[in-house]
Formats: sequence, C-alpha cells, structure tokens
Amino acid sequence: MPTRYDFEGQVAVVTGGAQGIGRAVVERLLTDGARVAIWDLDVELAAETAAELGGDSDILPVKVDIGDYASVEAARDATVAKFGQVDILVNNAGIAGANAKLWDYPVDEWNRIFRINTAGTFHCCKALAPLMVARNYGRIANVASIAGKEGNPNASAYSASKAAVIALTKSLGKELADYDIAVNCLTPAAARTAIFSQMSEEHIAFMLSKIPRGRFVAVEEVAATIAFMVSRECSFTTGAVFDVSGGRATY
Repeated sequence: MPTRYDFEGQVAVVTGGAQGIGRAVVERLLTDGARVAIWDLDVELAAETAAELGGDSDILPVKVDIGDYASVEAARDATVAKFGQVDILVNNAGIAGANAKLWDYPVDEWNRIFRINTAGTFHCCKALAPLMVARNYGRIANVASIAGKEGNPNASAYSASKAAVIALTKSLGKELADYDIAVNCLTPAAARTAIFSQMSEEHIAFMLSKIPRGRFVAVEEVAATIAFMVSRECSFTTGAVFDVSGGRATY
C-alpha cells in the first residue's frame, strides 16, 4: 500500500497535469487530501482529467502557456480566486523537442524548448513563490531529467534546458531557505508518456539501453517521489536533486 501523506487543507498547482507524469501526480495528491489546479495548455484534456479524477470543488483545470509570463499570472489569479492559496507547485510541464546533432539543431527549436522547460519553470516559480513567502510555507518540486545531469547525444537543447532547471532549483532553494519552503527537483529516467512522440525510435532505444533497471520508469513511481518532496515531512532538504533514474545516474 502506498505511503500516505497529509495534504488536507493544502492547494497544489501541477503544470502539465492533464496526462502522463503530471496526471499521476494530480491523482496522488488528490488521494492524499489536496485540492489541485491542473495548469495545462490543453485545457480540454485537463477538464477531462478533472472530471475523471474528482469534482469541481477539488480540481480546477486552467488553460496556461507557461512560456508566457502573463498567461502564468492569469492562471495564478484564477487558482487563488478558486482556492484562496497555493501551498505546492509541481513544475512538470515540458517538451523533448527534435533529435539532431548540435550543429544541425534548428535555432527556433532550441529556443522553443528553453521557452517551455526553463523559462516556464522560472515563470511559475516567480509567480507563486511570493504567495508561499507571505504564508511562510510552501513546497516546490521541479521535474528535471537525467539528461540534465549526463547530457544525451542528439538532444542538446533538452539536456541543457533540464540542466538549467537543476541550477535554478539550487539557487531558489537557497533564496527561500529562511522560510518553511522546500525547493527540490528530481531527475527521472524516461517514462513512456506522450513525450515519446517527439523522439525518434533510435533515441528511445538509446535511453532504455542506459538504464540499469532495464525498463522505463512508471509514472506512479515518479509521483510517489514527488508526493514526499512536497509533503510537510520534507522539511529540511532543499536545493537538492532526487534521483529517479533506475541506476543510471553517476552523481
């Protein structure tokens, strides 16, 4: 039976929460008592997920483009109008982008990946951290990637964008250390989600070959780690990186 954490009375924002890892996190937090705002570009899918997982009183689907700070501010305001507060932020939304050698990598594609993966994480932290500071409580979990530690060939933009998320986490963790706010990230191996549709079969096979466990991580396994990271029990660790790489990580 999964470990249970007490999220009663708390409000969580999960970006990219309509499917994949994000949906698993939403389901886990709801099960443990949180109310959840699903921030997603595909608000129709977010609404479907909300309808499947709970009622209007506990879940709020919000359309947001995390790469646009004004859109993030609007999502924040809608969430606070509904729930009155935000205690937890899970920055899960991200894109893989194209696979190509760095010297062949399209500049527009590079910028698109950083706009979502890195700037998007920055935007959400910037918008919601002040709410946590005002209440002297909060938990932020940023979903990075093992690629951000090791650098995958033919995926320089994705790898670099996730390395930036790791560094952002460490900086913000130090900045918020005087408050009861923990900021941590995790570096999962690949999970078989919709993001695979953005990758070549060759790249997918490469990623699998690097995992000592010999399989991709299950979204529920990632959600379990995140549930601890955003719980009250995670009260001392901040600016840290949680390894969910199936043995792949070397540091």
